[in-house]
Amino acid sequence: MMLLAIEQGNTNTLFAVHDGERWVSQWRAATDSSRTADEYAVWLAQLLHMGGLTFGVIDACIISSVVPQSLFNLRNLSRRYLHVEPLVIGENAKLGVEVRIDKPSEAGADRLVNAIGAHMIYGGPLIVIDSGTATTFDVIAKDGAFEGGIIAPGINLSMQALHEAAAKLPRIAIQRPARIVGKDTVGAMQSGVFWGYIALIEGLVARIKEERGEPLTVVATGGVASLFEGATKAIDHFDADLTIRGLLEIHRRNSHLGAQ
Repeated sequence: MMLLAIEQGNTNTLFAVHDGERWVSQWRAATDSSRTADEYAVWLAQLLHMGGLTFGVIDACIISSVVPQSLFNLRNLSRRYLHVEPLVIGENAKLGVEVRIDKPSEAGADRLVNAIGAHMIYGGPLIVIDSGTATTFDVIAKDGAFEGGIIAPGINLSMQALHEAAAKLPRIAIQRPARIVGKDTVGAMQSGVFWGYIALIEGLVARIKEERGEPLTVVATGGVASLFEGATKAIDHFDADLTIRGLLEIHRRNSHLGAQ
């Protein structure tokens, strides 16, 4: 089995190939909802070739996307160039996980996939923090069920808002500043963004644990999560592979059910 897993967030889209034993290649592209199936194919064909692969060796595809406008083209990429009907999170993919919120259909595909990927490795109960366009805090029960969470603006979104809303504030890079109290505008902004998000994480993790009244393991993932490593004791594990691990597990579950 050669699986193409596609995980599309609001900012970046990850394409990863699994050969049945390990992930052999991974590539990222900026998310563009107007990109056609043919444009994806040209880009992906070149990267596959560089890795010694072709479309012909891929015999399965699974897609998780939080950008509904892109699903049509990603699905066509699989049908037209891989000649396989893709599994799509939220449509024809059976997750095998209970969603214990008031409106289960509102749970984002990426959050559910992360829940499955995290529970496989760390068990439960868990708090999964995903730092992307939004910063989400999701609670996973001991039995692996998704029990809801918190959605906050992402760190990049906050920096962009500062720059765009205040004429004198520059666009800055995310990095850990040398001191808490900035001595210039850039230093003050970096401290506010970086340590502000550390405080957000520590505060919300503490409140979730207090409300739940039970010990929870905290796992962080997402594009900027690694920036926080070593800066807080609130996070127990940093794991960049939660989503693709979850997609692989969902594909396996559906294969066993005869969904493909």
